[in-house]
Amino acid sequence: MFLIIYKLPSVYTEKIQTMKILKFIILTNTIFVLAACSVSKLKPTIETQAYIPDSQELHDKIVSLDSVYFHAYNTCDMALQDSFYAENIEFYHDKSGLSTSKKDLLESLKKNICGKVTRELVKGSIEVYPLKGFGAVEMGSHIFHNNMEKSDAPSHIGKFIIIWKQTGEKWQISRVVSLH
Repeated sequence: MFLIIYKLPSVYTEKIQTMKILKFIILTNTIFVLAACSVSKLKPTIETQAYIPDSQELHDKIVSLDSVYFHAYNTCDMALQDSFYAENIEFYHDKSGLSTSKKDLLESLKKNICGKVTRELVKGSIEVYPLKGFGAVEMGSHIFHNNMEKSDAPSHIGKFIIIWKQTGEKWQISRVVSLH
């Protein structure tokens, strides 16, 4: 077997080298562009808008109810708290789970909260949305202060959701989600 080696003129070898470099640059740029597109899909831009109530009247009503209820909560007015809770209350708490007994919920509040804990609303945090044919949903942030600890003990912000049921002119708390 014979092996014949041809030597290409230098003009052709330079063109081949230039073509290899161009292919490398094109391939590298293509990979870079595809990677950039993939990353942009992984990190979507999130735009938030300032909360504007659907109904200022409804918002003001629920904020007022929140204030009255939590004044009763902070002052241990158990009769007023009782009147706020619907008979079929569902109270979801991230630490203690689900409670569906109004009686048990009120007993727990009297035993564990009265004189021991106060709630402070984070000013401006309440958002209210209508629930057509039912009432409204309230969402916000609050801080619970343990009155059994020193006054400088740190407190943490928690989030809450309250579903308000409207029956005629009467508003009651039917569902609560409390997250600390």
